[in-house]
Amino acid sequence: MHIITVVGARPQFIKAATVCRVLREQFPTVRHQLIHTGQHYDAAMSDVFFTELDIPVPDHHLGIGGGTHGQNTGRMLEHLEQVLVQNRPDRVLVYGDTDSTLAGALAAVKLNIPVAHVEAGLRSFNRRMPEEINRILTDHAADLLFTPTATASAHLAHEGIADEAVIQVGDVMYDAALFYRGRAQDMSRVISELDLAGQPFILATVHRAENVDDAGRLGRILEGLGRATIPVILPMHPRTRQRLSDSGLRAADNIRIISPVGYLDMVALEMAASRIATDSGGVQKEAYFHGVPCITLREETEWTELVESGANVLVGTDVQAIEWALNHPLPDAGPDRGDSMTPYGQGNAADLIVNHLVNQI
Repeated sequence: MHIITVVGARPQFIKAATVCRVLREQFPTVRHQLIHTGQHYDAAMSDVFFTELDIPVPDHHLGIGGGTHGQNTGRMLEHLEQVLVQNRPDRVLVYGDTDSTLAGALAAVKLNIPVAHVEAGLRSFNRRMPEEINRILTDHAADLLFTPTATASAHLAHEGIADEAVIQVGDVMYDAALFYRGRAQDMSRVISELDLAGQPFILATVHRAENVDDAGRLGRILEGLGRATIPVILPMHPRTRQRLSDSGLRAADNIRIISPVGYLDMVALEMAASRIATDSGGVQKEAYFHGVPCITLREETEWTELVESGANVLVGTDVQAIEWALNHPLPDAGPDRGDSMTPYGQGNAADLIVNHLVNQI
């Protein structure tokens, strides 16, 4: 039995770490290979995650990144096809909604290799987002779709995907949050290094193309964050740093820009933050898992359950809306703070995925 996993970006490293660990522990005789496309090629965005999360060294590192969506997807597709032809796995496993996800799915199905998609069924209904196109096409290429929520399963049913292909398992990010939070508390020193112990602060992340490639949107986000009454810690994604430099925009004095952080440091910052402002889908959920109110710097989100529960407030790039959400009380919501809504499973999604994978092959 032979499974190949394709990853390329930070959220996929976290999800794959959880599934790979369960696969190694429960089915050690299953042959498993890991392909890293290189989509996140900065060491702070890639290498550190493999080290901290105990992910095996990739069997193949394609070194593809830094181009446009079309360039990246095309080059990945070409190189992935070569690896798959040489190795002929029984199944290819892909995660999320990146260019690596789509390239992995397309390369496999064109070779008649079955594809399993973890985090299937998410929809923002905003087709201007490259991620929305990636996830739709991947879902319709895959024959096994692991959904994180009932809403995601309903989206696939509405699109006519057969019920037997859809398996609702919960969210592997919840598994990761439960497993790694203790390690972050024991090993991370970021709070003391940044002199944040006992200090209220807002954690912010900004990286989506729709926000960072538009100087107007990026400027409004920075202006809104600059109106916070407590410090803002902003780990700066390389893409955002470049756009900030190109546009000539400046961050306000209360915004403390730091270099990208590893997963354990990010978890430590999330758990200690008073609230989180982000345009990342993964960070929205991590905020919920750690019981921290979230302010989403987008007009829509795939994680509608969080908005409905009050755990997440959508503000887009409206300066006044960002300012209000940063400085006014927001309801606590999350599994750690007594919220009865637990839409993301019981923290055993990886176990369910691995057992279905092995039994389906």
